[in-house]
Amino acid sequence: MTTVTEAPPLAPAPETKPPRQARKRGRWTPYLLLLPGLLWLFVFFALPVVYQASTSVQTGSLEEGYEVTWHFATYWDALSEYWPQFVRSVLYAASATVLCLLLGYPLAYLIAFRAGRWRNLIMILVIAPFFTSFLIRTLAWKTILADGGPVVDALNTLHVLDVTAWLGWTAGDRVLATPLAVVCGLTYNFLPFMILPLYTSLERIDPRLHEAANDLYARPSTTFRRVTFPLSMPGVVSGTLLTFIPASGDYINSDLLGSTDTRMVGNVIQSQFLRILDYPTAAALSFLLMAAILVVVTLYIRKSGTEDLV
Repeated sequence: MTTVTEAPPLAPAPETKPPRQARKRGRWTPYLLLLPGLLWLFVFFALPVVYQASTSVQTGSLEEGYEVTWHFATYWDALSEYWPQFVRSVLYAASATVLCLLLGYPLAYLIAFRAGRWRNLIMILVIAPFFTSFLIRTLAWKTILADGGPVVDALNTLHVLDVTAWLGWTAGDRVLATPLAVVCGLTYNFLPFMILPLYTSLERIDPRLHEAANDLYARPSTTFRRVTFPLSMPGVVSGTLLTFIPASGDYINSDLLGSTDTRMVGNVIQSQFLRILDYPTAAALSFLLMAAILVVVTLYIRKSGTEDLV
């Protein structure tokens, strides 16, 4: 009768530490990789912001030169004079954002869950406007919304313009040079910025969650309200921010599709910089617009958390 004896356990191999120089190089590698991007942001973002901040508190003229005198009254003068343009910019941008969400969500849902083999083709059609200039796309809407055109005639036949005229968004049978034309241009130009984040967020949803909801006899509306929409909130937040922020500072749509009564704050800043040449007022308006957007975006992000959607 033989007995089997267990072999003694092997001693663990001694840990080998990398050389000290290699550890130092590894410690600084992430910072070296970030250095080009940080330099780019510093040169092309931070320095211009600091320069504009100093410009906003200067006094003088283009002929005599400007001098930093810490004249903060420029901010109050600019706000008191151009507050209607600020309100109009927020209103137009918010309207375009809501329209983009209402139009973009069903399309993003279709691409994510129902497109099948047509998914790539629809995605190409979504980003097709990026293949042309922003200016050309906006000018095209002057032809689309021209007086006596098929779009205006159809809106008149359906009595839509009667409702928009009552709301103050159009003037009689005319669509061009009205708030409706500006909002339509903003919606068209920034719609892809809404669809792409929504599609990305919807595509990440696990299909098994929808199957589980069906197994629990949930209605399609309940599945959408309790499963699909809450899980797509990152895309909703990203899409609305990517639409609202550039739309609130836009001036091309208002300049080409609107009139003097539809001027946004971006038109005022552009005019102050390039025509009137009042650089302190233009810089102050830019910082006021940036502060207003920052406040709106901060409040929106804090209110759009999942804990507020339960």
